[in-house]
Amino acid sequence: MSLRSTLDSLAASFANAVVDAIRGASLQELLAESGGGARRGPGRPPKSKAEPVTPAAPRARKPGRLARRSAEDIAQALSRVIALVKSQKDGLRAEEIRAALKMEAKEMPRVLKEGLAKKKLKAKGQKRATTYSAV
Repeated sequence: MSLRSTLDSLAASFANAVVDAIRGASLQELLAESGGGARRGPGRPPKSKAEPVTPAAPRARKPGRLARRSAEDIAQALSRVIALVKSQKDGLRAEEIRAALKMEAKEMPRVLKEGLAKKKLKAKGQKRATTYSAV
């Protein structure tokens, strides 16, 4: 008998013995040996209950639209922007103004548009590269 035929016969007899053992076992024995109940499919596993969930950074305000602002609120914000821009020789971009005054990004467009309309601010550039300076 050749090596290949010997290996084939051993593999076939092993496979038959495994199948017979599985057929003779009860369902409870099979589930206990396989590690419990049904397996989950592919995808992200559910969150563990042992790990406490902590948010990355608490938000100061809820997302969405801003509350309606009065004309006085907008005028006050505009005066703060003008005072800040006057202190800078080359002007500031909107994101620099927002960071310096700790304003929300949603507040900026209305205030800047109002300043440009009243000719208290002058804009130079386009989109994010726009620099605002006092007139």
